[in-house]
Amino acid sequence: MESIEQLVVLDRLSRGTLYFDRVTTVEHVQDERRVYDLTVPGTRNYVAGNVPTVMHNTTASQAVAREIYGEDWRENFLELNASDQRGIDVVRDRIKNFARSSFGGYDYRIIFLDEADALTSDAQSALRRTMEQFSHNTRFILSCNYSSQIIDPIQSRCAVFRFTELSESAIEEQVREIAENEDIDVTDDGVDALVYAAAGDMRKAINGLQAAAVMGDTVDEESVFAITATARPEEVEQMVEQAIDGDFTAARSTLETLLMDRGLAGGDVIDQLHRSAWEFDLSEDATVRLLERLGEVDYRITEGANERLQLEAMLAALALENEA
Repeated sequence: MESIEQLVVLDRLSRGTLYFDRVTTVEHVQDERRVYDLTVPGTRNYVAGNVPTVMHNTTASQAVAREIYGEDWRENFLELNASDQRGIDVVRDRIKNFARSSFGGYDYRIIFLDEADALTSDAQSALRRTMEQFSHNTRFILSCNYSSQIIDPIQSRCAVFRFTELSESAIEEQVREIAENEDIDVTDDGVDALVYAAAGDMRKAINGLQAAAVMGDTVDEESVFAITATARPEEVEQMVEQAIDGDFTAARSTLETLLMDRGLAGGDVIDQLHRSAWEFDLSEDATVRLLERLGEVDYRITEGANERLQLEAMLAALALENEA
């Protein structure tokens, strides 16, 4: 796979509307990874100002519809959130009715299914048949978080575009550009904290920057971690090291601070532990044990177990393993 980041640049008709218009240019930027993202001049996630930001999914689909249909795009574009409307009746009724209804002046209409991986198996099977039946006059756009949840017959009928996480350098560059254009005083450690909290998601970085800018005159590391409910990497590492050293009481106290004082959820703690596991100053055996425990705890919490109890049990298990 060639290393190209493709940026589709959009424009919009009026600054008084939230809708985006036509694809105007396609810019190819050399990078280490391939990323498909949308840059929208004149509007973005940050409230007020003129800095473009990165958009995904719905914006891309609407831009395609506006490019094809112009002012008639609403009549020829159906958007459904499959996580809210995930049953077979949605495919049989709304999607089929929209696909078979008459329209004039265009060869086909567009149906956009957001979070399509939430569709039930029966609904996906019905959708496959619908895609075949109306292939002459309807085009489908499906977005999902996990492509493995989309049945193979549907995947084989689609061109797959994967939106990967943005690199840390790309997020840092965008954050600094926004800060400069919005006259926000942001420190270097504040930028690093925003990049860490974003974890590859530009929207998280922008929202964190905006929230931290409201809190004070300067956006620094402390304000970013406070507003994004993110623990410092060294705090998470300290908790794990305390448990592995056999000091369960200290590890539990650190966990208490993260959950109660910092406001982290159990899933947030697990995510940060997983992201930073190989960056900790731990032996390979200790890291493997940590990852094993993380997988077990994550599964139990997903199944409905008490997250605080599970996290404390994980720390206790790490402490006991050290004593053994």
